[in-house]
Parts: sequence; C-alpha cells; structure tokens
Amino acid sequence: MQKKSLKWFLIQKFLVVLFGIYLSEEFLGILYRQIILPSLTSIFEMQQITVSGSGNLFILMVQVVFYYLVSLLPGGIAEYLQNIFTGITGTGIRLQVSSPLYQGQWTFLLTAMFFLLLLFLLGLSLLPYIAGALWYYKVLTKKVDELLEEEKERQLSFERKRNLLLSDIAHDIKTPITTICGYSKALSEGVAQEDRRKSYLDAIYGKAMRIDELTSLLFEYVKLDSEGYVLHKKTGNLAELLRETVAAHYTDFEEKQITLTIDIPEDSVPLEMDFVQMRRAVTNLLTNALRYGKEKGKVLVRLKEYVLTVADDGKPIDPDFAERIFEPFSREDSARSTKEGNGLGLSITAKIIEMHGGRLFLNDRFGEGYTKAFQVKLPEFG
Repeated sequence: MQKKSLKWFLIQKFLVVLFGIYLSEEFLGILYRQIILPSLTSIFEMQQITVSGSGNLFILMVQVVFYYLVSLLPGGIAEYLQNIFTGITGTGIRLQVSSPLYQGQWTFLLTAMFFLLLLFLLGLSLLPYIAGALWYYKVLTKKVDELLEEEKERQLSFERKRNLLLSDIAHDIKTPITTICGYSKALSEGVAQEDRRKSYLDAIYGKAMRIDELTSLLFEYVKLDSEGYVLHKKTGNLAELLRETVAAHYTDFEEKQITLTIDIPEDSVPLEMDFVQMRRAVTNLLTNALRYGKEKGKVLVRLKEYVLTVADDGKPIDPDFAERIFEPFSREDSARSTKEGNGLGLSITAKIIEMHGGRLFLNDRFGEGYTKAFQVKLPEFG
C-alpha cells in the first residue's frame, strides 16, 4: 500500500512539473514574440546589424563557443584550430555578424556579444526544465526524508512492541512455572499431605496445559506474521463451517449456562478461504465470548451478507483498552490478575481475517441486549 502511495505521489509531482514547464514555455513564447524578438529586431535595424548563417542550430552553438574560446589563443594557433574544427563540422555551417557602423576590432566584439546573446536565449529556453528538475529533486528529497523518518519511527515502535511482547511472554510463562516448581518440589520431598497430593497434581497439570496453550498460540501468531507464509485457500461454504465450529463448542456454553443464539443462513455462503485458519479464527471469537461473557448470559452468532457477528452481554470493554484490543498480549488491567486469557487470541483472529482480505472490528453499540460484538467483514465471493 505504501509503495502504491509513493508511486502515485511521484506521478502527481511529475505531472505538476510537466504542467509547470508547459506554462513556462508558453510564457516564454509570448515573451519572445511580444518583447524580446521585436526589441532585438529594432536594435539590429538601428545599428544596421546583419546576421547571416546556415546549418544545424546545435552544431552552430557548439561552433560559436569553440570559435570564441580559441580566439583567445594566438592568431596562428586559433586559425589552425578553427580550420580543423570547420573541417570536422562541415563547411556548410556559417555565421556572420556585420554592420557598417562597427569595423575592425569592433566587429569581433559585436560577434562575441551576439554569441553571448545566443547563449543567454538558449539558457532562458532551458530555464523551465532546470527549474522543474531542481523543484522535483527538492520535493523528492523531502519525501524520502519523510519516509526515512516514518520508517525510523515504525522501527522504534516495533522495538517497543517487541520488548513489551517479550516482557508479557515472560510474565505469562513465569507464573505457571513458579507454581509447577513449588508443587513438584513439595511432592518430590514428600512434604505434601496425602489429601493434598491430588490437588497439587491437578494444579501442575493445569499450569502445564496453560503453558502449552500459550506457546501454541504464540507459535501460531509468529507463523502468521512471518514473511512468506501464505494461506491455502479453497472455495467452501462459510455457513457450514460456522455451524460445525459452533456445534463443537456447544457443550462449553451449556456448562456455563449461556444461552446461545445461532442465526446462520441455510443457503450456501461461498468463500475463498483457508479452512484451518478460518476455523481457528471463529474458534477464537467463540472462546473469547465464552471466557468473557456473563455466566448464565447470552451469546449471539450471526452471519449476514458476509458479516460475521459474535456478540455477548458480558462486561463492556473500556474505551482506552478498545483502541489496542487487537494488539498481541493486550488485556485490561483487571484481566492480568486472573488466569483467564492471554491476549493473543484476538490478535491471531485479526491477522487471519486480514489475510483473507477482511477486517475484524469491535462494535460496542451493537444493541439487541448485547454489550459488545466482534464483527468480521469478509469480501464477497467472486
């Protein structure tokens, strides 16, 4: 996206340069026709100056410059070099400036002044191109500096997020490891009471599963974010995938006594998708609703016109937290002190949806008796 924006910026500025050159040439054309040429004609007529010559203008200008430079040398050498150059460029190129009012050395001065006048007019003609090139160079340099500054800021932001990510990973892994170490040491040294041994083992197992879940999610997040990873898309029925995924988690909602409302069309909803990753994204949304929804509350799963909605009536999300809710390891402060959640599920879901060409967003004004809704806007098939 950034490359396209840069290309369009450069094209725009280049078109501005071309338009500026066009206007400048038109202005110079008027200046030549209305002021410069009439003035020069009047001066030439007053001074009885006649100019005669033939040949290519570019070669003529080169010849003029060369003749002027070699004329500064001693007479014999200047004449010799002029003859050689005339032989190379051709005898057809001639330029003569004369006036009965200027004789002798004044003729040479008159010729030199005419040469300088030609150079000035040539430089004036090239001025729009030179000015346009300098302006374009200045704009391009400024844009490159801005892009470098943005890249530097992105790099700093990436470093900050990476450090925060590593800190959160260490925090989330250290807590269960501390519990595992403490309980396992108590069991190995035999200091745990017999009636407490099973609870210790259950705690060790639970914490180990917690670490396994965290590392699996972290691996999935890194994999999706790695360069070169591509989805394996096939055409499938999104509605059928949703029904299967919801059915697999139905008992979890029953155990928490959550009323699950399913609004999925019976008709096929075709979509180019990676079945594994799309199922994982839907599972993460259902798990989020199950984890943070209100006990004995309600959850809505709806699919309408390629918009998937998973809504619940749990605790509303703080507006400040809502701005970073899809960043990895983002959790509300109150959630950090609990064992629930790890802040990776929604990040993974957002990444998967983005790779499918869609967008995941939070709607805290969904209504219908629900406090919040996570909605997925997917591209229509075809």
